[in-house]
Amino acid sequence: MTERKPVAPYYAVALLWLLGGLCLPLYTVTAYGLLAAVSAAVFFLVEKLCRGGGTVAGTTGGEKEKSAPAKNPPAKEEPGNPELEKMLKDGRLALSEMKRLDDNIADPSVSADIVRLSQVSEKIFQAVKDDPDKLPQIRKFMDYYLPTTLKLLNAYDRMSGAGVSGENIDGTLSKVESMMKTVVKAFEKQLDSLYGVDALDVSADIKVLETLMAREGLTEPEMKADAVQTDGTDIRLKL
Repeated sequence: MTERKPVAPYYAVALLWLLGGLCLPLYTVTAYGLLAAVSAAVFFLVEKLCRGGGTVAGTTGGEKEKSAPAKNPPAKEEPGNPELEKMLKDGRLALSEMKRLDDNIADPSVSADIVRLSQVSEKIFQAVKDDPDKLPQIRKFMDYYLPTTLKLLNAYDRMSGAGVSGENIDGTLSKVESMMKTVVKAFEKQLDSLYGVDALDVSADIKVLETLMAREGLTEPEMKADAVQTDGTDIRLKL
């Protein structure tokens, strides 16, 4: 960008000549020469002042107008996984509720089952967090099995703390107590199912590894039995 010259010196000289025309006899050579010399001095002085600290046409100190450096756009955040985040949030709430129920319920057997449920549930949430592709496998667990289990335990907590005994209360407590073992096994099975694909991958890798090692002669051959002799007298093993 080219530097814009300040216009103030020209205005100052023009004003000087206007005043000189009113006060001096410009028809004389002496007056004309004197005014010309003063004009040059005024022009130089005003231009120096403008370049030193004045502001002309939006520039400061006669310097070249500089455009502000472009700011780097903020880095875009990677989009999250709303379904995974919701699962983790609900999981934390469920674990917190299990701890509260364990603290409230006095029955040692039910309390032990709650502790086991909490341990297995935490491992389920961690497995899905590590591999979000497993999220569809626990949708029913999150939508029904887990909340229903917490609902049953909350009912047990309320009834066991009622301080009375009766047909409805005792019957409900007994049903929940007997149901808890089944629930624990179901939670454990849910956790085991999350590793089904991993187990298949491991089995396939083992099979390929065994085949390659056998082909390269890196494993001992299995012992095989010869066919039974016609006379049935002996059985020989060979490598």
